[in-house]
Amino acid sequence: MSHMNSTPTSTQLIQAADAQSARLAKFKGRKRLNTIALLLAMAAMAFGLFWLIWILWETVRLGLGGLTVATFTQMTPPPNEEGGIANALFGSALMVGMATLVGTPVGIMAGIYLAEYDTKSWLASLVRFVNDILLSAPSIVIGLFVYAVVVSRFKTFSGIAGVCALALLVIPVVIRTTENMLALVPAGLREAAYALGTPKWKVILGITLRAAKAGVITGVLLAVARVSGETAPLLFTALSNQFWTSNLGEPMASLPVTIFKFAMSPYENWQQLAWSGVFLITAAVLGLNILARVLTRAKL
Repeated sequence: MSHMNSTPTSTQLIQAADAQSARLAKFKGRKRLNTIALLLAMAAMAFGLFWLIWILWETVRLGLGGLTVATFTQMTPPPNEEGGIANALFGSALMVGMATLVGTPVGIMAGIYLAEYDTKSWLASLVRFVNDILLSAPSIVIGLFVYAVVVSRFKTFSGIAGVCALALLVIPVVIRTTENMLALVPAGLREAAYALGTPKWKVILGITLRAAKAGVITGVLLAVARVSGETAPLLFTALSNQFWTSNLGEPMASLPVTIFKFAMSPYENWQQLAWSGVFLITAAVLGLNILARVLTRAKL
């Protein structure tokens, strides 16, 4: 009798079959939706890669062919004459290098303060808020600010003004990266050092900052890669200079501004030099990004 009661009835079999069919239909629907989403994602990736590869191909094709010894040794020429972009390369390297030297210590110290000394106060929240605004602000706004504060006050464009504008773009990137990298350091490392009686400043310098060294350097490299191609801030600050100059008190040539000026001109030799400059700046930024990825991977 109990054996008969345990046998499924036809109604129960039908309900089980219906439930199985519903689960199968739901599974097929999810699988179909997943396939559609995957195809859309692959299509979006292919669309982005298509334009990226096309841009890189045109940059290499048009820029690499115009690279000569004169490109690196001669000054920017008059229209329809031979020349190079040596002064622009030097000006960019000088201003970006000095902006990095100015902005990196400020960014690292501010990041250390936010991660190690003051994480939740109103001042830390205010600093993070202002830093987020600087990160998202258009670079032309920074250029206009430095123009109003420095250029208009001293009545001249100058390399110093360009350095100030680029440093203001370096600082927020370094702050954000330093704070995030220090926050990833395990708290146990700090506690072990404090238990041994190590002062806080020595814990930061010898343990936490050393543990986050690769990430901090990566942030600096990303900041350099960002400011290397900025044009708008330099148009309002350093402007340009057709001749070689190392005087930061004078207008100074830079590669992005030279590219902008030459690419907009009707002269063939200027356009060729613009493409050569595009190739050089693209290669430099790409190299910095690859180096940053390698350092990040080594840290992980």
